[in-house]
Amino acid sequence: MNIKVLKKTSDELRIEIEGEGHTFCNVLQRALLEDETVEMAGYDISHPLVANPIVHVRMKEGRKPEKKPENALREAAAKIKRQTKQFRISLKKALKEWQQK
Repeated sequence: MNIKVLKKTSDELRIEIEGEGHTFCNVLQRALLEDETVEMAGYDISHPLVANPIVHVRMKEGRKPEKKPENALREAAAKIKRQTKQFRISLKKALKEWQQK
C-alpha cells in the first residue's frame, strides 16, 4: 500500500492511498469519526476503476490535548487492527462451536 501526502497542516491532512477502495476507506472513515478530536473525516474516489482514494481529515479547533491529524490516522489504524483481530478470534470460536454440533 503506497500513501502519498497531498496536504499537511497542523489541523488538516489529505492523503492518497494507492490501490484501495470503498471497503478500506469506509472502515477508516468510521474509525476516524469515532475520535472526538476529529471534526471531519471523509474520502473521495473520483472514478472506481482508475482513481486512488483521497482521504481527508480535519481536526477540531481548540482541541485539548492538541492532536495532529496524522496521530488521529495512526490511532484509527490501530483501532481497526484491534477490531480485525477480535473478529478473527470470534469467527474462529464460532466455527469451532458449529463443527462440534
